[in-house]
Amino acid sequence: MKKYIGNLVDRIRNSVIRFLHNTELKRKLHGVLFESDTPRGKRFEHVLLSSIGGMVLITMFESIQTLPFWITLALEILEYLLLFAFSVEYLARIYCSPHPRRYIFSFFGIVDMLATVPFYVGIFFPGVRHFLIIRVFRLIRVLHVLHLRSIIKEGNLLLMSLRRSVNKILVFFLFVVILVLVLGTIMYIVEGGREGSSFNNIPNSIYWAIVTMTTVGYGDITPVTSLGRFISAVTMLLGYTIIAVPTGIVSAQMHSEIRSTRAGNLCPHCGKGGHKGTAAYCWYCGHPLKRPKRRKAHAVQEKNDAAELP
Repeated sequence: MKKYIGNLVDRIRNSVIRFLHNTELKRKLHGVLFESDTPRGKRFEHVLLSSIGGMVLITMFESIQTLPFWITLALEILEYLLLFAFSVEYLARIYCSPHPRRYIFSFFGIVDMLATVPFYVGIFFPGVRHFLIIRVFRLIRVLHVLHLRSIIKEGNLLLMSLRRSVNKILVFFLFVVILVLVLGTIMYIVEGGREGSSFNNIPNSIYWAIVTMTTVGYGDITPVTSLGRFISAVTMLLGYTIIAVPTGIVSAQMHSEIRSTRAGNLCPHCGKGGHKGTAAYCWYCGHPLKRPKRRKAHAVQEKNDAAELP
């Protein structure tokens, strides 16, 4: 009996080792899971995106308490099947990835993990299961599947502009925080202690200043004095002017990025610029353009980013 159990354990161990080192299986899985340019990979991506859309709809409908029991049961069964498939897909991606650790800590790897783990945690904590809707971020892959490279390029331009504008936005945000603190304190001094006033402490007054300056206006806290209403009007006008500032900062940075990109692509024959980065010929004389040389660090970074994407 011991000999039989030992042989069975050895066979299982050898099967597991062969499975973990099966390069042919890994290559085929990689072609389906990671290479969306191939016919099989494209079909799989379409099925995956459809399943993600279905999961999002199921999560939304499950939050409705008035659904009949049979519909709720059918949605739960379908949800379990999809989550099992997503779990297998996540493990298969780790298995066939040339760099498993790089995939696990990539953006889509983290999204896949956060969209799968809550299902098992939800067995003990039911409220966590609705966090599965985070897998909707996977729908971003539709840009790659449909080869919408122009949209991806514009998205990269927006992301770069946001990164380079973050210091200016932080300075502006600090100014807004100081302004909210000052206005909230002033309103507490003006309205505090008045009969029927909700400005009974400074935190409530600061909350009012934030709601008013962002033009949300819940109406749960309102001034009762003439001076308080005047300050409220000034705060509302300030809110309209302040909201436009971050948009202007990012827009100016985007315009600067586009202008610098086009200005660097000059025609060697006529010397005129203004061409797009992908332009191969001059718009004015038709002479071939010299492609701008990318820095080695940028090229290496782009290659690493491409390798991290599933």
